[in-house]
Amino acid sequence: MPHAAPAPPSYLDAASPPDPLGPAPDPSMSWSVTAGTPGRERPVVTFGEPEGYDERGRGLSLIGRVAPRTAAAAACMVLGLGLIGGAVTGGWIVDDGDTAAATSFSSAADLWHNAPVDELFPPTVQGTGAGPGGADRTWTRIAVAPATGCTDAFDPLLRKTLAPVGCRRLIRATYTDATQSYVTTVGLLFTKSDPAGMTALAKRFAAERLDRRTDLLPLPYAAKDTAAERFGPHQRATWTISVLSDAPVVAYAVSGWADGRTVDTPQPAADAEVSGATTAAAQSGLGNEAQGLADRIERRLRHDIADSATEKPS
Repeated sequence: MPHAAPAPPSYLDAASPPDPLGPAPDPSMSWSVTAGTPGRERPVVTFGEPEGYDERGRGLSLIGRVAPRTAAAAACMVLGLGLIGGAVTGGWIVDDGDTAAATSFSSAADLWHNAPVDELFPPTVQGTGAGPGGADRTWTRIAVAPATGCTDAFDPLLRKTLAPVGCRRLIRATYTDATQSYVTTVGLLFTKSDPAGMTALAKRFAAERLDRRTDLLPLPYAAKDTAAERFGPHQRATWTISVLSDAPVVAYAVSGWADGRTVDTPQPAADAEVSGATTAAAQSGLGNEAQGLADRIERRLRHDIADSATEKPS
């Protein structure tokens, strides 16, 4: 008769004292058991629905109350991450904008010799709606001055006012209208200043209205053997000055009659363009000549600056 297998020793058996840490873990319950092995499947663990108790001590599900709180917490977390992400993205945008502005400002400084004359001062400039009452204007270039310094280009007080931004180079051209009755000198002063210096000068011009003072005028370029040969300091009738803060440039224009007549008191172009103005400069449209041509030359300059800033080295 076969003998029965011996029973496993009891923890109460004196020969086998109980393990103080409790029974050894069942290997079949380990997280490292390979799934699919018979008798060694990973345990399936389920959690009961959390419960609370009402005022009578009866079981009460907490899911209805926990879920909204959990959703609210999740929403706050998402919102917070969104705000942080937005702030970071905003920082990238500002940084990119600052870099682009710095590149544009830097590239503008060398346009006086990098850009062709015809780019900065086209042979013909169309002024659609630039004349009095919205009339069209056409200006023809009759002379281009060599690039120079600023000593002989401005009245002494204006030269002193512009001194803080320095003078890298000045380029000028003189135009006449279709009838050759008027002449206008347009100038671009390329400064040595940084953006802060240009911004400070622009603010000073605006605050002190320096662009309207008759003792702060640019001088014309009176080229010989042209319609502008008699266009001297006493023939200046109206003018405009624009200090750019996003480029190291001061743009200006000054207009007068081509017949050499003198003007006792020049008038700012902004005033000469006002409807109902009765001065000779206003009645003749010279304010529109100066402002209209200056505006279009400045637009072309900004276009050239943008092109220069986006050019890629070959």
